[in-house]
Amino acid sequence: MVIGAIADTLGRGIETVSDTVSETFFEPVIRLGVTGLARSGKTVFITSLVANLLDRGRMAGLEAASSGRIEAVYLQPQPDDTVPRFEFESHLAAMTGTTPYWPDSTRSVSELRVSLRVRPKGLLSGLSGPRTVHLDIVDYPGEWLLDLGLLEQTYATWSAEALAKARTRNEGARFIARLDAVDASEPLDEAVASELARDWTRYLNAARDAGYSDCTPGRFLLPGDLEGSPALTFAPLPEGASPRGSLAREFARRFEAYKSQVVKPFFRSHFARLDRQVVLVDALGAIHNGPRAVEDLRQALSGILGSFRPGRNTFLTSILGKRIDKILFAATKADHLHHEQHGRLQAIMEALVADARRQADFSGAGTGAMAIASLRATVEEMRRVDGADLGVVRGALLDSGRQAALHPGDLPADPNALLAPARDGAEAWLDGDFGVMRFAPAPLSLRAGEGPPHIRLDRAAEFLIGDKLR
Repeated sequence: MVIGAIADTLGRGIETVSDTVSETFFEPVIRLGVTGLARSGKTVFITSLVANLLDRGRMAGLEAASSGRIEAVYLQPQPDDTVPRFEFESHLAAMTGTTPYWPDSTRSVSELRVSLRVRPKGLLSGLSGPRTVHLDIVDYPGEWLLDLGLLEQTYATWSAEALAKARTRNEGARFIARLDAVDASEPLDEAVASELARDWTRYLNAARDAGYSDCTPGRFLLPGDLEGSPALTFAPLPEGASPRGSLAREFARRFEAYKSQVVKPFFRSHFARLDRQVVLVDALGAIHNGPRAVEDLRQALSGILGSFRPGRNTFLTSILGKRIDKILFAATKADHLHHEQHGRLQAIMEALVADARRQADFSGAGTGAMAIASLRATVEEMRRVDGADLGVVRGALLDSGRQAALHPGDLPADPNALLAPARDGAEAWLDGDFGVMRFAPAPLSLRAGEGPPHIRLDRAAEFLIGDKLR
């Protein structure tokens, strides 16, 4: 095992040194990871970002675009022949067609290469001509990202933590009841093992639908071609005897197999090669689901940042393995709020990742938090309600298609008004609930040179890649 770990490290080091040499002497490459938890809008983010890089009329916040230094942007074949291509064209057609609809969500890893021809900034502009910068966008499910935390856990520690959470949630009642009828020290019975795994998967899906973020193992939610395999046929068990051949012993073995055969290959092939990362967060959905969902999200974000190995990339660290040097946490669906509340949403996002950001800042990584909408689906209005002006957003409801105006409630000016009761385990907000509606994408009439409308997508791009375009 030690020799294997050393070989993995050396292999990653050779790959990274090769990438570093290529970037230094030829054309620089930025590998941008895009992830997020359920319904955070990863597919829409990538599609709108690429469309707005191709047609930069709405990208004033990206300095290289507003100054005119980006001369051309074009799509190229991705460098990884074994990774599916991100279906940009079909997703864009879904979002901008005559009857627009939201594209399907991320279910596996995909990739897209966007090449930018850029004039250097400052004194270098007169000494050299334009250069090409490649942006490799890697899209992967956030559920898989949560699994990286399992690499540092044993089966016993994961089971204890997972069962503790399941016992506090209504969605876990069925699994806990099923578990009480099982003697894990008895010899392995595959029928019992399969039933437990199915019940645990049902619980994970129900917990995710209820707004909880930390639902592991992530591949149970998106199994793909691994569905039904032994690596995905286990569940947490309470601490107890685990003699040879028992259910408990076999589940512990399968947990280790899951880490070595599912999680580690993903880490080696994709995650460990990233330079920059954006984590999309449906913070409004968590707030709507209540204090427990908010606290679960805060803990999940902290665990996610620990998986990134943040820090500045140097020649020495690149030999040992790349470190992600910029991470953006973006609260999506800002178009569900009047712009007067965008600052409050950003402050809540910053508070949710405060502990994680301090750790990253100490390591030398640049972190940011902002409120964005990758595709604006609403328009803003002011309405007179009970003698006062009220900022609302109006759009077509996803379920019925009818037009509706929404004021979901006022976010608190102080984020601690949300985070304090969440940390304390409150059952509900004292000051009422925060409503959420799901809007359909609006029909668009784009002028030449304009990408889809958005909120702060240009500023997100400046944070993530702006320094590489100078």
